[in-house]
Amino acid sequence: MSLIRSFTLLLLLTAIVARGQNGNVEFDKNLFQDKKDGLRDVMRKLEQGRGYFEAGRKAVLEARRQYLVQHRHYQISIYDYSKAGFEQFKQAIPLLMEAQRVNPNNARLNYELGLSNFFTNLVAKESMDFLEKAHLLGAMNCPTDLYYWLGWSCQLSSQWPKALDYYTYHLKSIQVGQRPQPALIEEVKKRMTETECGKQLSMKPERVFVDNLGVSVNSSFPEYGASITADESTIIFTARRPNSTGGKKLESDGGYFEDVYISNKQNGKWQPAKSISKSVNTDSHDAAAGLSPDGSKLFIYRHSGTDGGDLYQSVLNGTEWEVPVHMNKNINTRWHESSVSLSYDGKRLYFISDRESGYGDRDIYYCELDANGEWGPARNLGPEINTKYAEEAVFMHPDGVTMYFSSKGHNSMGGYDVFKSTLVNGKWTRPVNLGFPINGPDDDVFFVVSGSGNHAYFASAKQDGHGEKDLYKITFLGPEKEPLLNTQDHLIVTNNDPKTDLKVEKAPEAALSKLTLLKGVVVEDKSGKPIRATIELIDNEKNEIIAVFQSNSSTGRYLVTLPSGRNYGIAVKADGYLFHSENFVLPESADYQEFELNIGLKGLDVGSVVVLKNIFYDIGKATIRPESENELSRLIALLKEHPGMKIQIASHTDNVGGTDYNARLSESRSQAVVAYLVERGVSATRLSFKGFGESQPIAPNDSEDGRQKNRRTEFTVISR
Repeated sequence: MSLIRSFTLLLLLTAIVARGQNGNVEFDKNLFQDKKDGLRDVMRKLEQGRGYFEAGRKAVLEARRQYLVQHRHYQISIYDYSKAGFEQFKQAIPLLMEAQRVNPNNARLNYELGLSNFFTNLVAKESMDFLEKAHLLGAMNCPTDLYYWLGWSCQLSSQWPKALDYYTYHLKSIQVGQRPQPALIEEVKKRMTETECGKQLSMKPERVFVDNLGVSVNSSFPEYGASITADESTIIFTARRPNSTGGKKLESDGGYFEDVYISNKQNGKWQPAKSISKSVNTDSHDAAAGLSPDGSKLFIYRHSGTDGGDLYQSVLNGTEWEVPVHMNKNINTRWHESSVSLSYDGKRLYFISDRESGYGDRDIYYCELDANGEWGPARNLGPEINTKYAEEAVFMHPDGVTMYFSSKGHNSMGGYDVFKSTLVNGKWTRPVNLGFPINGPDDDVFFVVSGSGNHAYFASAKQDGHGEKDLYKITFLGPEKEPLLNTQDHLIVTNNDPKTDLKVEKAPEAALSKLTLLKGVVVEDKSGKPIRATIELIDNEKNEIIAVFQSNSSTGRYLVTLPSGRNYGIAVKADGYLFHSENFVLPESADYQEFELNIGLKGLDVGSVVVLKNIFYDIGKATIRPESENELSRLIALLKEHPGMKIQIASHTDNVGGTDYNARLSESRSQAVVAYLVERGVSATRLSFKGFGESQPIAPNDSEDGRQKNRRTEFTVISR
């Protein structure tokens, strides 16, 4: 601290003492001669109110002690505090306010009202007004922790310099005490660091729009814990509303039990949110803990009372959510497990736990899917991400490399802040604070990001909201453009009337992700009936199945996430139908894009034609490339499943090159496919081949895209 700052603080503390000697007014009957008759009743209420207050304060101190015993590193949140003494402080406020109306200038009474409001209303401004008045009237008449609560109130109000002054004084007072308390000293120092961080981040706010999701989603009751599908078409969240299943209330805070709610977007607007399902919501607490990118798997948090809290999984079957299934012992323990995030390929599950193996309070772990489809042993994400303080609300972006999470550690500006880290060459980069106004001095948790990367959803208790907490959408903007002169003419109008008409343009939304969203419906080709199909995602270069998805049995809808940097093959299969294939080559540089692809699966009828989009040849040759293996294996499997089926392999070219050359090339390619199948056990009597050259185009040959479509190999069912 600078010499000037130290001198200023000394003056502040000197002034505190002086005001304390002159400003405080005790409840002395000699000072209230004109109110003598009512003073007795007021004193009775004051005594009763102080009884409730002291009981609440005792509960808070006990909560602080218990938290320190249970957690290896100390930082209790305002919400944990409020739960501890909520009912007592709530009963104290009206009784203390009766005394306040008679004597508003009693330091201790203002301290008591400040703390009571701090722990019940969670409104920093209201509590700060009372506490600052107690400080002005005389801190010597109040408990020694007055400046700690004043510092925290100022921090929550983003009054950074004042908060730092109060914390500094409180730190000095506990450091020189007869019994120094290392845990409390650490906590105050941590809050001072947060305050400095908040001051710095607030000076350079991020370019974002923050919009309330509106009354279709939000209500006058708390909404939080949002999860979204990658295409932002569905949002699932937790709310504490009167229509919750069972209609029960929690004694500690008077709020309704948690239930899970869902809203879908239609024509760009969120539809009225409703309880998700009777199979998901129970008479107890049910909270949304995570959602797969395609929206087919929902993770639920429940506290049964026999453990610290466990995770469950529910699967969307048609239009109904199945009864949630308790996740295995590698995920759930006797400790507390909370939020979940599933990787885009469904093979890795990230989650939060406070099990003993962690680096601190709560850590991020992950499990990988084993060969039997079970989640394997949990692994800690490591000290690059996990701190000695708490981490919470992990979200793995569908791009497969970007992780968002909340932490009280790193460079938080107060409570939980949202951080981002990227997986580079198998290692996580140093977490970056997402900055102000995304983060503030209070808890910022459950931050999820759209597939495009330019939108995020989170809960916040803003003053313009509809209730205690509402759900908001953040829109990330690109960098602000430099000021530019509208026209060069303005510079040379006249010397007497110079004009510099400056204009700063807002950049559009910033597309931050390198991935492609492929979505649509799978239907029967002739009837248009929705089909529950299996969709395989293949890395063609490695000939590996990356992920397996299912289309919805009731709607046929599917959503597949394709991170950039691969040659993808996609195979859509269902019993009783011919398979359908697609190919997407996405270089590392490919920006976010969405494809709407509706797929009609053809029956096993004679005459049905299927294009084999994942068969590749050397340029100008009939040599089949290795990345064709998966596609040809599917064709072999189809022929084995239907031993009576006979097919014709036909190849086509574009119009580049001579007609005779193209005819020979296409026939050679068809012949190469037949030879490949025969070598792997398919009878030659079931196969025939033909080359059509450039004679049967399916697209104009005047563009590369059209020519690519015309270069194809397909098969036709000849007989069954």
